[in-house]
Amino acid sequence: MQILGIGSRISHSDHGKGVVVNVSSKHYWVSFMESGLETIDIGSDFEVIEALHDDVDTVSFTDVESSLIGILRRWSDATSLVPIADKWKGGNLILKPGDPGLAPKEIPIDTFFHKIVMVRDRLRVMEQRINAHKGLDDSDKVELQQYITRIYGSLTTFNILFKSQGDQFIGERSK
Repeated sequence: MQILGIGSRISHSDHGKGVVVNVSSKHYWVSFMESGLETIDIGSDFEVIEALHDDVDTVSFTDVESSLIGILRRWSDATSLVPIADKWKGGNLILKPGDPGLAPKEIPIDTFFHKIVMVRDRLRVMEQRINAHKGLDDSDKVELQQYITRIYGSLTTFNILFKSQGDQFIGERSK
């Protein structure tokens, strides 16, 4: 089966005549004269009026993006996209020293929040690695898990920054 290039003209039984305006590995996006822009399967039934055979990359950006996200989630400790609570967006964290002779430090709260999320995500990766470690017996794994749970408990102060409760830190008492 030959893949049609962008600009190919087709006739479809349901949508009439149209022009291929985009191509992915599974679909054509076709601008039909009567029904507008429609997505049809590459293998669907249509008549080719004029075929253009440009070098078409049949892997769409969405396909590549989905694959890359899956790979990163599986093999990396990359930080997930976690939204900050709306009330904190664009705000600043001000650290004011006890010594009046020293200048306060101002940090964009988004930057601070990103670092908190990185700590949370790296703790989760550490948990996964502990659970999968072949050299640790079950009692060692439980002991290390308890330390991590206590660390989460120490970080619950920062839960006010998270938009979604499901993204927050959970300590011993909450579990």
